[in-house]
Amino acid sequence: MDRPKIRAVTFDMDGLMFNTEDLYDIVGEQLLNRRGQSFTPEIKMAMMGLPGVVAFGVMKELCSLDDSVEALAEECEALFADLLPKRIQKMPGLDVLLGLLETSGIPKAIATSSHARFATTALEMFDLQPRFEFVLTAESVTQGKPHPEIYLSAAEKHSVDPAEMLVLEDSIHGSNAALAAGATTIGVPSRRVDRAQFGSVYAICDRLDDARVLELIRN
Repeated sequence: MDRPKIRAVTFDMDGLMFNTEDLYDIVGEQLLNRRGQSFTPEIKMAMMGLPGVVAFGVMKELCSLDDSVEALAEECEALFADLLPKRIQKMPGLDVLLGLLETSGIPKAIATSSHARFATTALEMFDLQPRFEFVLTAESVTQGKPHPEIYLSAAEKHSVDPAEMLVLEDSIHGSNAALAAGATTIGVPSRRVDRAQFGSVYAICDRLDDARVLELIRN
C-alpha cells in the first residue's frame, strides 16, 4: 500500500487512549446482573464504539429490557462515575506517540462518541486536554459513528484532506467511520475485537507506539 503523508492525527478515546472499554465491561456486567442477565461478548461487540444513546438502545433490544434508554444511560453513568477514578489508566504507548507528534509538529485531536462531560473528566485526570488542538464529542455531530461525519469534521478542522489525516481507532464502528471519511486508518483493537472485521485499514497494531504508527508520523 502506498504510504500516505500524514499532516494531522485524530484519536478515538475510549479503549484507544484509556482502558475505559474494560471499565465499561465491569459497569455493563453490574447493570445487567441487576436484571438477572450477563453482559456477553456479543452484546459488548454490538455496542462498542457507538454513541451512548444508540448503544443503550442496542442493549435494550438485545436483552429485552423494560427500562428506557435514558434510565439505562443514567444508571450506567452513576456506576461509571464511582469506578473511573479508581481504575482508569492510559493505554500502552500513548505517551510515546503524543511525544513524537509534538516533537514532529503534527497537530492532534480527539473524536469520540462519548459525551463532552465525560471526555473532559477523563482527559483532566491526566492533564491531557491542553495537548490537543480540539476535541469532538457526541454533541459535535448529528450522526454518530459508524457514520463518517465526526472524522470529516475533524479533517475540516485540521484543514487537511481526509487521506492526510491518520485516525487511530480501537472499534470496528469507529474504524468504519474513519474509512468512510477517507482517512488513513489504523486499528488498535482490544483482545475482544475480531481483527478480520477491520476491513481495509492501513494496519492493525497492538499498541499506540507500534513501529508502523511511528513510521507514518516520521515520514
